[in-house]
Amino acid sequence: MGKKILLEHENVPGIETFDVYRSKGGYASVEKALKTMTPDQVTEEVKTSGVRGRGGAGFPAGMKWSFLDRKSDKPRYLVCNADESEPGTFKDRYLMERIPHLLIEGMITSSYALGAKTSYIYVRGEYMYVIRILERAIEEARAAGFVGKNILGTDYSLELYVQPGAGAYICGEETALLESLEGKRGNPRLKPPFPAIAGLYASPTVVNNVETICAVVPIINNSGNAYSQIGIGKSTGTKLISASGHINKPGVYEIDLGLPVEEFIYSDEYCGGIWKGRKLKAVVAGGSSVPILPANLILKTAKGEPRLMSYESLSDGGFATGTMLGSGGFIVMDETACIVRNLWTFTRFYHHESCGQCSPCREGTGWMEKVLHRIEHGHGHMDDIDLLVDVAKKIEGNTICPLGDAAAWPVASAIRHFRDEFEYHVRFPEKVKNPKHFEIEPMEAALATAR
Repeated sequence: MGKKILLEHENVPGIETFDVYRSKGGYASVEKALKTMTPDQVTEEVKTSGVRGRGGAGFPAGMKWSFLDRKSDKPRYLVCNADESEPGTFKDRYLMERIPHLLIEGMITSSYALGAKTSYIYVRGEYMYVIRILERAIEEARAAGFVGKNILGTDYSLELYVQPGAGAYICGEETALLESLEGKRGNPRLKPPFPAIAGLYASPTVVNNVETICAVVPIINNSGNAYSQIGIGKSTGTKLISASGHINKPGVYEIDLGLPVEEFIYSDEYCGGIWKGRKLKAVVAGGSSVPILPANLILKTAKGEPRLMSYESLSDGGFATGTMLGSGGFIVMDETACIVRNLWTFTRFYHHESCGQCSPCREGTGWMEKVLHRIEHGHGHMDDIDLLVDVAKKIEGNTICPLGDAAAWPVASAIRHFRDEFEYHVRFPEKVKNPKHFEIEPMEAALATAR
């Protein structure tokens, strides 16, 4: 097991309070940055670290910071995207709930690097208790002189606010988040201009995920070069994984990027294997929006190499044989899981959460939900399967924001890898009307019986 960086003190009693967090070296990155480094030097350390956005896209954070328009006479903003709404993902909630001061420290250090005098943490509306935890942490930091005017006696000042969302998944998209933060309906914006040029209130803005901002703390404390030595290749550092589904030990795990997927699933240090001694059937590796992979492809690449928990290894082979690390929402399915039923559940979510701004997404997600409902409830036709593929193709790449792609990719990959299961639903409607049909008779046995 690799050394924990973000969760090193997760089980220390009282770590959510300022005094205990401070006693464990908390806010050292703020002291180091403000007293011994220029904003540009902090940015360079983040670039050197190679840390990539932990919210799903995986774009290098330091490069994103470097795009900020520093010549503009408008104020600059840092906005933390804590609108964690991806099904299967709950690691940001864990961080904010357990170690809130880690995020506050990261916000201060990052805001200093960006020249932001006002910053916001935009939190998912359902996380009201987390919002109260963060607000309490901010007030503790303010009382200790780390938030407000002339922090630590320097000429740098920062006001930090927590803004609750209203429970809309679309506001996890950074421009929809900014619209919501401005008090408007959370619709994604057309780009360009990008937020780095015209973001919050048409001013230069950086939007980063909770985990990304927290990672700035150890990067500054230990150096970007030290951080870059952890992980593998361009997948540097550690990553928080939200592990759920048919495993013995669901929870949030911090891994070194590059850990073999097989070790993550079966090792007692992590997921502890498949529950009830059953077989692994499939995995959704990065939250509901990424392609699903069957057991043989999630454990090994198409080339026969061990699949690793990294951005490059998981995507090896493209969507034909690969997937994405995404936000780290690792959902494991055993042999009793019904792929069609799970896909229908995902599609219901995306239809419900579509903002409706783009016709392909607004209409297409609805059609996919209806067709999958029909197949899952024993009323499907064979041509429905190709119809789903066709609708997914018409959505993908034809929307303003990635929600359309997020809805289309799971459908296309599920049919690509589990087409026989969709056909089974059409051929034997009476069997699949029981929602636990594969628990009674797993797919392999059911197909053998059908033959």
